[in-house]
Amino acid sequence: MDVAIIITYTLALLIIFLYSLAQLNLLVNYLKSRKQPDSSPTFDFSKQEEIPHVTIQLPVFNELYVMDRLLNNIALLEYPKDKLEIQVLDDSTDESVASTAMHIKKLQEKGLDIQHICRDDRTGFKAGALKEGLKIAKGEYIAIFDADFLPEKQWLLQTIPYFKDANIGVVQTRWGHINRDYSMLTKIQAFALDFHFTMEQVGRNYKDHFINFNGTAGVWRKTCIEDAGNWQGDTLTEDLDLSYRAQLKKWKFKYLEEVETPAELPVVISAARSQQFRWNKGAAENFQKLYWKLLRDKTVPFKTKFHSFFHLLNSSMFLLVLLVAVLSVPVMYIKNNNPMFSWYFNVIAFFALSTVIFFYCYWHTFKKIHGNGFWNFMEYIKMFFTFFSIAMGFSVHNSMAVLEGHFGKKSEFVRTPKFNIEAFKGSWKENKYINKNISGNTIIEALLMGYFGFALYSAFVLQDFGLFLFHIMLFLGFGFVFLKSVTSKF
Repeated sequence: MDVAIIITYTLALLIIFLYSLAQLNLLVNYLKSRKQPDSSPTFDFSKQEEIPHVTIQLPVFNELYVMDRLLNNIALLEYPKDKLEIQVLDDSTDESVASTAMHIKKLQEKGLDIQHICRDDRTGFKAGALKEGLKIAKGEYIAIFDADFLPEKQWLLQTIPYFKDANIGVVQTRWGHINRDYSMLTKIQAFALDFHFTMEQVGRNYKDHFINFNGTAGVWRKTCIEDAGNWQGDTLTEDLDLSYRAQLKKWKFKYLEEVETPAELPVVISAARSQQFRWNKGAAENFQKLYWKLLRDKTVPFKTKFHSFFHLLNSSMFLLVLLVAVLSVPVMYIKNNNPMFSWYFNVIAFFALSTVIFFYCYWHTFKKIHGNGFWNFMEYIKMFFTFFSIAMGFSVHNSMAVLEGHFGKKSEFVRTPKFNIEAFKGSWKENKYINKNISGNTIIEALLMGYFGFALYSAFVLQDFGLFLFHIMLFLGFGFVFLKSVTSKF
């Protein structure tokens, strides 16, 4: 049994280490990209004939609290009105349908080409709505915004010109966060998303590795969508699915780090859970659907296949983290009760380098957003350990999602409730869309909080503090997720 535990523990650490090396390579790419000026061809909008027709799609479902904000903001976008169409793809089933219709009518009276498109059913969920709207879209290019996104006035003028290159199928922008500092929960979500939208997206895009359209805050070439097989609703992340299919068809993606599109982060843990579940399960579904096709494609370079492997399996790292965490307690007892394994524990200490690599990579993202300096570095250290503690606290929930994705269990697309909360203002407790049921995973999270409390006690019993910091992070992480899950119901 001891040998089986050690082998499993080591293999999990090895895969996490390889993942950290992939991240380090993306950091190298990111740093190189900052030294290279962008020489992409762009449309000259001073010439009327070069301004293309654009359709904006707004897929919404029961967004009572943010619809007015969304429509008012989209109406402010600067673009020739005769070249702009807006589709509100409304699958709502509540009173927001009527209020949205009234708002759209007022915008139409002001001369805006905006249509309210309602389906009889939600077949295909968001993917189905986007596909339905595409059938009648007038634009050569399709900009997509979720209900909580607030693009700046110049957004279309900053993105559409890059389609001058006929090989560009997608232009994606970086997400911003209007309520980053609302709570610790929003801070850690922003911390994680900043890493993805800064280092990962740029690092992959710079070397022409596959990246993903992030479901919103980007633009598609209409012919690219059609050529890649159109929107499909057989995974929970239709954006990642279509992105990979398009790049397998040799379409190029353009990522604009400097164009920020502000959005609202979930402020209650049940909303964050539903979002995390959809993203993590969808990534696993797409690995099963697409990676083997990519692997067999001889025209795709090995390094792109390597990065795509860890890109699509990014969410599956939660399984390995949970495995390492749970096994770390028996490993600690094996270490102290079996002197014959002492050489092994000296060897696996090498894998601590993974943490150093992650620390270094995340720091580059943090200082790009928040700036350099001693106090920012101190704040970063706090955020780094807080983020990884809470991320580990989510590992049970996210691992369940990943397993469902890999084993093909189908589930409904569950939208993330929006709150219309900015900065420190606003309350979420009266939001009618909040899921008030306590997940069964919450019980497991409570048990694991106790389990890692036992691990901390064991460190004193065994006088072995090698994993003490790791177990503190796990204890606090599972405790945070458990307590937030329970208290947010009241």
